[in-house]
Amino acid sequence: LLLSEAPIFLRLTAVPLAGGVAAISLTQQAVAVGRVGSSATLSCQASAYVSYIHWYLHQEGTALKRILRLDMSRLYVERYGGLEVDKIDAKKGKESNSCELSVKKLQKSDEGVYYCSAWEAHSPAPLFGAGTLLRVTDKNPDEDTSPKPTIFLPSIAEVNLHKAGTYLSLLENFFPDVIEIDWKEQDGKTILTSQQGNTMKTKDTYMKYTWLTVSEESMGKEHKCIVKQEKNKRRFEQEILFPSINKGVVTVSPLSSPGDGGVDVYSPIVLVRESLQPRTSEMCETNRWLLLDPRQVQLVNTSAYYTYLLLVIKSMVYTVIIAICLLGRPELCDNGKSS
Repeated sequence: LLLSEAPIFLRLTAVPLAGGVAAISLTQQAVAVGRVGSSATLSCQASAYVSYIHWYLHQEGTALKRILRLDMSRLYVERYGGLEVDKIDAKKGKESNSCELSVKKLQKSDEGVYYCSAWEAHSPAPLFGAGTLLRVTDKNPDEDTSPKPTIFLPSIAEVNLHKAGTYLSLLENFFPDVIEIDWKEQDGKTILTSQQGNTMKTKDTYMKYTWLTVSEESMGKEHKCIVKQEKNKRRFEQEILFPSINKGVVTVSPLSSPGDGGVDVYSPIVLVRESLQPRTSEMCETNRWLLLDPRQVQLVNTSAYYTYLLLVIKSMVYTVIIAICLLGRPELCDNGKSS
């Protein structure tokens, strides 16, 4: 469940009051990650004092449900849906007008989007935070699960044929599955129009690819793919550098430097490009595959999956028929032979 899939009214954090005065806003962390059996803490910060903070849970395929209410004055906690203190609890946070929700004894069934809410006397409707996506994993939450990029540069054939080039970045082994991707010129501030494939799960991590098509006028410029990920109030940022298409084959050394405000900036680079040297038939086959549009690659993968599934079902049907024959239904076997 992605935050963008939540109902639109839940994504509003403030409602204007009469006279144009803005209502109280509620701020939440985007993503929280916890290990199975441990606890996860979700925060909610109100812009002004509120009497009560309510917590709701939305899970894919189910209706939004209230799970807890905290009295910010008396610090009294009321739970709903049969939940007990050993499973869920809340308290005032260290910051003024803040609340912390604790989800204990984490299981996969606890995953979902947790919304904090407040309802003041002058508000025409309850106010909701943007929601915190909770993911539960068997891995150590402190383990490095940031996206690991592999980049593919445009082939010479593509540049000569289309007078344009496509940068492609394959992002693998990241967790959780919520990431932001932007493309820019190396020294530019404008976000460029790019494309993204679906986020796909691979065992207990995720993978995703993104690509940018560069026109002939911009092939002399360097570009970068910016990947942002948030986990447990810590924000990670990677800048994946792409050399100018006109420069040909280049070597880029990995860079690493700490960013400001808890942001890490990395430049891990792996270059894959068509070689100028004579190629064997095996190399040619590889280059033809890399020249495919990413959407074609996804279509090929999907088609292969359903073909495999059809073969499995066909094999199961044959197995059932053979089993019936062996267990005393010779007439069915005879009919099969006669036909």
